[in-house]
Amino acid sequence: MIYLSVLLILVGIFLLIFGYIIIPSNNNYSSEKKGTGKYCVLVPARNESKVIEQLLISLEKQTRKINPHDIYIIVEDPNDLTVSIAKKHKMNIVFRKDLSKRRKGYALDDAIKEILMKHKKYAAYFIFDADNILDKDFIKEIERAIVKGYDIGIGYRNTKNSNNLVSSASSLTFSMINTLGNERKYKFSNNLTISGTGYYIRGDIIEQWGGFPFHTLTEDYELTLYCILNNLTTAYNTKAIFYDEQPESFKVSITQRSRWIKGYFEARKKYVKEVWNNVNLKSNNWVSKINACIGVWPYIYIIIGIILLLINSFIRLSIGNAIKVTLFVLSFVYLLLVILSYLLISKEKDKLDLKVSKVSLALYNPIFLVSFIICALVALFNKNNDWKPIEHVRNK
Repeated sequence: MIYLSVLLILVGIFLLIFGYIIIPSNNNYSSEKKGTGKYCVLVPARNESKVIEQLLISLEKQTRKINPHDIYIIVEDPNDLTVSIAKKHKMNIVFRKDLSKRRKGYALDDAIKEILMKHKKYAAYFIFDADNILDKDFIKEIERAIVKGYDIGIGYRNTKNSNNLVSSASSLTFSMINTLGNERKYKFSNNLTISGTGYYIRGDIIEQWGGFPFHTLTEDYELTLYCILNNLTTAYNTKAIFYDEQPESFKVSITQRSRWIKGYFEARKKYVKEVWNNVNLKSNNWVSKINACIGVWPYIYIIIGIILLLINSFIRLSIGNAIKVTLFVLSFVYLLLVILSYLLISKEKDKLDLKVSKVSLALYNPIFLVSFIICALVALFNKNNDWKPIEHVRNK
């Protein structure tokens, strides 16, 4: 067992390094410049009256103006208080058609199909959550990617409620995705990881789809895999800033992340085999496809390897020595994660509006990261695939 555990850890480390090293070999840049035009904004907003007005105000304050009649608020119930708020701001309301389909992807699909039936043409479709708030220059900055011809453009997700360690650690999760992942991927033309909202899709692509065909629990990751499979180009702009609300309760965070993990594997089951079958070293986008197939397997191998290593120590050693080995291994892993967390926090300190101390967050974040194992177990044993709303904590 000791050899298997070491082998799994080494394989995991190798895959992480391999995926990082090959990134510069990609060549999937946008080569055709596009013009600007009318933009559409889509906001799924079931029972979001607590938070949506701040988003609508931030849309009205954009330096690159969008006509309110090109903003669509998607709701389910005519009695939803969100409706009156949208009307006050003279924005469109789209009512869901089939309420048996509760996921965000279905809401977006309903709205887009209704827009296309009216023969409206848009250069790009922006997608936001109701609890987002946009920096006044968000559209202006992300428009640079539209002009360069990128199929999809992603903004920088900041946090609007880093009031405690849970919400701050949650915001760091997206910093890891963007600062440690998407920045380097964009530099070398790899497909970005689309996480949440705060992005646009070019209008001609939406028209080809005839709707929004991504309906897994994590429609954003499903879209990511689709982009990789079809070699769509993606751009990342750190100056296009939007603010997102993070859960302040650890229990709520577990629920949210468990849904992400279930959706992650749901999307992979749908796409990864096809992505793997389309790997071609002569393709401009082969690196994105290889890394998509690798996914989170390196972390899974490392975690399983560590667990087997600890089990082996209890089998082969005395209880006292096994406990010492366990404490040493866990302390080493914790210290490594503390260091990595602190480096990330230091890199992000001028961007994220963190209201907790860097040291406290660096000490807590490893616990938050390890709790993804709990989330994975919840996702594994929870057979309920329904979307559940996350209760908002404030209206800011």
